[in-house]
Amino acid sequence: MSRIRVTDLTFYYEGSSDPVFEEVSFSIDTDWKLGFVGRNGKGKTTFLRLLQGGYEYRGTIDSNAVFDYFPYSITGEKLKKNAADFLDELKPDCEFWRVVCELEKLEADTDVLYRPFDTLSHGERTKVMLAVLFSGEHDFLLIDEPTNHLDLPSRDTVKRYLKQKKGFILVSHDRDLLDACTDHILVLNRQSIEIQNGNFSGWWENKSRKDAFAQAENEKHKKQIQKLRKAAERSRHWADQNESTKIGYDSSKEPDHPFRAYIGAKTKKMQSRVKQYERRMEQEIARKEGLLTDIESPVDLKIMPMRHHKETLLTVSGYGLRYGDAHENILTDVNFSLLQGERVFLNGANGSGKSSLIKAILAKNKKEEPSNLIEQGICSVASGLVISYINQDTSFLNGSIRRYCRDNHLEESLFCAILRQLDIERAQFEKNMEDFSEGQKKKVLVAASLLTPAHLYIWDEPLNYIDLFSRMQIEKLIQAYRPTMLLVEHDIRFRETIATKVIDL
Repeated sequence: MSRIRVTDLTFYYEGSSDPVFEEVSFSIDTDWKLGFVGRNGKGKTTFLRLLQGGYEYRGTIDSNAVFDYFPYSITGEKLKKNAADFLDELKPDCEFWRVVCELEKLEADTDVLYRPFDTLSHGERTKVMLAVLFSGEHDFLLIDEPTNHLDLPSRDTVKRYLKQKKGFILVSHDRDLLDACTDHILVLNRQSIEIQNGNFSGWWENKSRKDAFAQAENEKHKKQIQKLRKAAERSRHWADQNESTKIGYDSSKEPDHPFRAYIGAKTKKMQSRVKQYERRMEQEIARKEGLLTDIESPVDLKIMPMRHHKETLLTVSGYGLRYGDAHENILTDVNFSLLQGERVFLNGANGSGKSSLIKAILAKNKKEEPSNLIEQGICSVASGLVISYINQDTSFLNGSIRRYCRDNHLEESLFCAILRQLDIERAQFEKNMEDFSEGQKKKVLVAASLLTPAHLYIWDEPLNYIDLFSRMQIEKLIQAYRPTMLLVEHDIRFRETIATKVIDL
């Protein structure tokens, strides 16, 4: 076991005036199973790159650990090759037999090493890269969101696998994965960095208690400030009244009245008391400054669901789909209905036809035939149905926020307000969207959908890359407004919270 010590770490991206980290200090053990969480854009991936020496920084990172990072960058010619042909390029001194052993633990056949990498599914690619990553003996591993785009069976496999391992930092927005696989949590709060023993749920429970205490203290603090402010106003009023008695004073008519000098001294004393009150207020404010800076109190989001004149919005009966050039169906004998107010989840392994079914529904709503798909059975959509759709793909997002709003007929000020509520900084609005993180791009799609009045919201993997706190924010929104929804999402906690029906494909 060794330690990684971070001392006075400060890092800015070139051209930015806002630090990602500023004089940050902490230490971690290399035998921990460390979960790493924080809002999108807070610097999780940046920190992993700093550990690897990817950027210049001020301060020190002291460690003799050897770092390796997931996911590996596999582009160009490698995509066309079999993984077996470039394993040692991903990890120097990688031993083939060790990779095979790790693949067995990941419940994957070794034939995935002998197929072109670009033909592997998301789950198969993840398993190959994890097997290579863990084929070393003493590396400290940096694992960045390993379950994005994975179906539930693959997520469960990765969860069981990582549960047996140690000596890693796991960046993830999957609460179920973090709870199962970690024994420490490193959190990038709004204004601080915190390390705690235990998993995410334990940390969240402690944080909720601390936040409640801080808010109660803040309420007492505000009352104290209000009392001091009223006392200061009273003293100031008395001082002003007393000062005014000096004006027009005639000693011959009022021989027993205090001398003018005495009145001035008394006024000065009252004014001094006012200043004391003001100093006490400033001290009280300074003493409590920062009390609520790390509290996660996101603004409640809003959605504008429309009411349709029909109760049943979608009927699927004996429905099947296959591609025009294929011999086998990707879907067979699917049966379900979607009523207003329901939130129906489509569940199934990658490749089971979830997205294809959604595309067929969208085409039906436009009174078109599904492109390159042959149908069997019934897929009936209520007439006049307005659908708000989130695609799982974000690659089409480019250009400015302003242009995106104009092209999609969105009110720019409202759209930006929702993005701010989803914790995207105003500085991001000046950038082109191709420069956004994947989590920020997903938030753009969520914001656009929330701003679109609709009878039915169809969201295809909306939460990939979105941070934990925003996920809980979206959960709260859906529970409050109960829009009619058809969803594909592999976050099991999210599904358990809001699903009214699950359709297994």
